[in-house]
Amino acid sequence: MSDTLLSRFLRYVQVDTQSDESSDSYPSTPGQLELLRMLKEELAALGVVNPQITEHGYVLGTIAATPTKHQAPTIAFLAHVDTAPDFSGKGVKPVVHRQYSGGAITFPDQPRLILDPASSPELLTARGKDVVTASGMTLLGADDKAGVAVIMTLVEALLSGGIEHGEIRVCFTPDEEIGRGVDHLDPKLLGAQAAYTLDGGAPGEISWETFSADAAEVTIEGVSTHPMEARAKGMVNAAHLAGKFLAALPRERCAPETTEGRGGFIHPVRIEGRVERARVNLILRDFELAGLDYKGRIIQEICQALRTAEPAARVHCEIRKQYRNMAYWLSQDMRPVDFAREAFAAIGLEPRDLAIRGGTDGSRLTEMGLPTPNLFCGERNPHSPLEWVAVQDMEMAVQACLKLAEIWAREP
Repeated sequence: MSDTLLSRFLRYVQVDTQSDESSDSYPSTPGQLELLRMLKEELAALGVVNPQITEHGYVLGTIAATPTKHQAPTIAFLAHVDTAPDFSGKGVKPVVHRQYSGGAITFPDQPRLILDPASSPELLTARGKDVVTASGMTLLGADDKAGVAVIMTLVEALLSGGIEHGEIRVCFTPDEEIGRGVDHLDPKLLGAQAAYTLDGGAPGEISWETFSADAAEVTIEGVSTHPMEARAKGMVNAAHLAGKFLAALPRERCAPETTEGRGGFIHPVRIEGRVERARVNLILRDFELAGLDYKGRIIQEICQALRTAEPAARVHCEIRKQYRNMAYWLSQDMRPVDFAREAFAAIGLEPRDLAIRGGTDGSRLTEMGLPTPNLFCGERNPHSPLEWVAVQDMEMAVQACLKLAEIWAREP
C-alpha cells in the first residue's frame, strides 16, 4: 500500500493549492480547482458511484454499501485540498527520507534550515519510517494533502472488497485554511449520519473539541494634512493609532506565542495603513464562549480608549463569528468519537483525545447538524517549511478508517 499511498501524496503536493483570503472567487485560487478536478477523475477511475464536482468546487463520491449492510448508517470522510497562505506552496519539491535514522534532517534548497529532534522531539516517533519533507523553500502541504491521500487510498481499499460496510461518502473541500471550507456545502449533500475530517497529527489522535473563533477588523480613519503644517491643521495619523492599538493588546497573557493548552488568544494577523486610514485584522480564539466574548470586549475597550484619546479620529470595530467548539454538540452523542476510539484500539493504537487549538471543517459541519470529529493523518509542523509526514503514519490512518467503516456497519 505504501507505494500507492506515497505516489498519490507526492503527486498532490506538487499542485499549488494555496488559498487566498483576498479573493472573491470560490475556490479562491485556480490551483485548488485543478486538484479538485484531478481528484474527481481519480474517483471515477477507481469506480466510485457518481463522482461529481459542484459549482463551488466540492468533490463528492459514494461507495455503495456491501450487500448485507444497506441498513447501516451512512458515514462520510472529508479532507481539504488547500494549503495555508502563511508560507509559500508554489513549486513544492517533496523529498523522501527513507528509513529515517533519528538525526537532524537538512533541506537541499535551504541548507541553514534544520529539522532537529532536539527542538521537534516528536520526530523521534518516525525513526525507521519513511519521512517526507519539502526541499526547504516551501511548505510541504501535508496539511491536508496527507488527508486527501489517505481518503483516496481508503476508497481504493474499500472498493477492492473484503470489508463489510455501509454506504460511504467522500468529500474534498476547498478554502478550509481561510475559514470558508464549508461555506457552500449543505450537509444534506453528504446524506450521512456522521462524518470525519482527516486533518490531524500523530497516530491515535482524535479531536472532538476545538477552539471557538471570531474574526475582528479594526478600521481607523485619521486626519491627513501636509506634514509641514500637521500640528496647526490637527493631523491625526491613523497608522500611529494602529500602532497604539497593537501595543495595548495584552500580548504577555493573551497571544498565541504566550499561551498553550486551553489558553485562548487575540492574534493580529494583518495590518495595513497610511496617515488617513489604517486597518488591523485579528482572530480571536477560546475554548469557551465566555472567554471568546471577553476577548471581543478587550478589543472594543481599546477602540473606545482610542476614540477618547483622539476625538478627531473615527475608530470602527467589527467582530464576526467564524466557528464554534464542536464539543458543544458532540458531547450530546459521543458515538462518532467512541467508535473512532474503538477502531484505533483495534489496530493497535492508543486512542488519545486532543483538543485542537484551531478549527476544522468539522467544527462548522457539527454545528450544522452533522457530527464530524477530526482524526489523525500524520501531518506535522503544518504551515511551515519544517512540515513533515511519515508514510507509515498515513498508512495507519487508512487502516483506522477501514476499521471505523466496519464498526459503523454493525449499527442498525
